[in-house]
Amino acid sequence: MIHYQLRCDQDHRFDGWYKDSAAFEKLVKAQLVECPVCGSQSVSKALMSPAVARGRAMAAERVEEAPQPPSPPQPAAAGPMPAQMMALLQRMRSEVEKNCDYVGEGFAEEARRMHRGESERRGIYGETSDGEAEALREEGIEVARLPWVPRADG
Repeated sequence: MIHYQLRCDQDHRFDGWYKDSAAFEKLVKAQLVECPVCGSQSVSKALMSPAVARGRAMAAERVEEAPQPPSPPQPAAAGPMPAQMMALLQRMRSEVEKNCDYVGEGFAEEARRMHRGESERRGIYGETSDGEAEALREEGIEVARLPWVPRADG
């Protein structure tokens, strides 16, 4: 695995891990690497500090260090949502609104009609209770809950 510091054409900086440099280049060429802040697909490698080996003694010291236990999971509401996550969720909301039909509180009923072939199969979104969503899953109807954040444009 190789770690790259990246930046987009809006000068947002972020990092990514890739199998090798060829895999990174292939993903960039296919426009599958995008900025988590603004969604730009014009991404390039940023200047990075090289990793410099300091000899056998340093390598031995690193091996002898005891691994640190993972930090305990933080509750979801531990603080404000990171800006990158908010931008990603706003982009996801925009895609859902652009490509799916809003069916409001009739979501469960419309999902069942589509499942039975009584209405056209298409992407839909709307509201339903936790219990109703679970009932849909038990009936073999795929549903997903998304965090519905405010639109990026206000």
